Amino acid sequence: MPEFDPEEPIEAHTYAELAMELHDADGVEETVDAVLQFALKAVNCTHAGLALAVRGHRAEVGAVTDPVVEQMHQLQIDAGDGPLLTSLNDQVTIRIPDAPAETRWPEWAAKAEALGIGSVLDVPLAVSDQTVGVLSLYHSSRNAFGADDEAVAHILARHASIAVAAARHEETMAKAVDARKLVGQAMGILMMKYDVDDDRAFAILKRYSQDTNTKLRDVAQHVVDRRGLPD
Repeated sequence: MPEFDPEEPIEAHTYAELAMELHDADGVEETVDAVLQFALKAVNCTHAGLALAVRGHRAEVGAVTDPVVEQMHQLQIDAGDGPLLTSLNDQVTIRIPDAPAETRWPEWAAKAEALGIGSVLDVPLAVSDQTVGVLSLYHSSRNAFGADDEAVAHILARHASIAVAAARHEETMAKAVDARKLVGQAMGILMMKYDVDDDRAFAILKRYSQDTNTKLRDVAQHVVDRRGLPD
């Protein structure tokens, strides 16, 4: 990712080009970190955070630039309510000019005031109508984010959405490949130990997985580690 000179503001027309550099990040963790570092410069916010969507329409803290953001995110995740989750679930941008005075989420507003947060901008990251996360920008001053800041955040969010989705897909595929290799190793062990063919070895693994409500990968891992099925 390009280095930014803090003394020289980035021209608006370069935001999309710079954001594309996010695609060069390796893995989800590196990608979300790159998103936040760019956001700090591009929008000139005090803090930033990125929450990721997980199964069951839930959210988890992906990365933060400051513990203050983690507290704000975790408060909303634990309560199941707040601007971040509204942005995530409804795919809407939420700009809050005066966080301590926000009446829709009183508990959240009180926490924002206690932590010295004045303004908040939550922008959903979506790919093909599926929300993959939310970019949250925070500033210690009230009325810190204007229409230009929101426009820039949307440009970054569009590119970040693709980058995060791609990184997640690559990690999922890598895990799937590793799992297939592990199952293959476990099958080989069972074939030798019990003198069965590959179809029978796989059937044994699958049946044990179903009967014990254990993931097939975990059963295979046990076979590889212990050279046999669990008791």
